[in-house]
Amino acid sequence: MTALAGRRAVVTGASRGIGAAIAQALDRAGARVVLVARGEAALAEVAAGLVHDPVVLAGDLADPETPARIAAHAVQALGGVDILVNNAAVAARVATVDTDAGLIDRLLATNVRAPLLLIGALIPAIPRGGSIINVSSVSALVGTPRRAAYAASKGALDAATRSLAMELGPDGIRVNSVAPGVVDTAMWATNKAVPGVAEHIEAQTPLRRWSTPDDVADVVAFLASDAARFVTGETIAVGGGMGRTLDLYGGPV
Repeated sequence: MTALAGRRAVVTGASRGIGAAIAQALDRAGARVVLVARGEAALAEVAAGLVHDPVVLAGDLADPETPARIAAHAVQALGGVDILVNNAAVAARVATVDTDAGLIDRLLATNVRAPLLLIGALIPAIPRGGSIINVSSVSALVGTPRRAAYAASKGALDAATRSLAMELGPDGIRVNSVAPGVVDTAMWATNKAVPGVAEHIEAQTPLRRWSTPDDVADVVAFLASDAARFVTGETIAVGGGMGRTLDLYGGPV
């Protein structure tokens, strides 16, 4: 529970779901966390449950000016950053024939451009032993229907992860991706309510259950810790085996 004592972390998309769970897991492990998302009230609610003097920074990362501003404020508040978790993302489930330029631009702005700009702005403040964790998706690992644009954005993030691992490795900074499967969050609530969807997802998951935000957060906390000190350039699927076995075409999703 003290594996990250004294570490300083930035978590984007921290106001709900996986991001909130990651902030909570890092806090439990002893890190001081900067929580980033668009909604200040929701961030404050998550921060109220943390114990290591959390910091709330509200901002829309889709704005190209926001990553640099967030980085500057985080470094000012913490004095440096040991852990960066790029979790904020825009999701989309739409047939390619209905995909337009605006949707693609929104996906790339938040899912690819923002993490890269934030990493670039924070690199000078990350010491040896630092860890960057990008939250990707099972859609970047296997084919999933009506998610081509979203999968492209997450695949780009995984590719960037590998390049960054090579670039930053000599400075002792590790870079990895975590690829969740189907996580039981508000994002999936509408689809989960469709008859047969919950059962189909479970059938496609070797461990026969939906994953939870904590399942993902615990892997992120591991990658942030010294227990993962020789792990870099990896994309780790956290979907109960779904990343190797998914077949959404066989059911109603």
